[in-house]
Amino acid sequence: MIVEHALFTIRAGSEADFEAAFEQARLVIATSQGFGSLNLSRCIETPEQYLLLVEWDTLEDHTVGFRESELFVEWRRILSPYFDSLPEVTHFTPLTRS
Repeated sequence: MIVEHALFTIRAGSEADFEAAFEQARLVIATSQGFGSLNLSRCIETPEQYLLLVEWDTLEDHTVGFRESELFVEWRRILSPYFDSLPEVTHFTPLTRS
């Protein structure tokens, strides 16, 4: 398993609309092969920032299976109108789990 770490910066004032749109986008990503789970958090100090953590079976499930699919096109169609900048995405290998 790997964890995708995506940091979104949303246009100020559109946070509520982004959160509503994310519910639709969540249903899209959840159908992707290798998807495990996700967690979206909003930053306390900088309310227009959101942290998305997605568990994937493999790195390729995210970088190839999802990112090169029509599901990703739909995901971006739903969410990109709210982005102030492109998301910062990195991947991690979990070392511990509780």
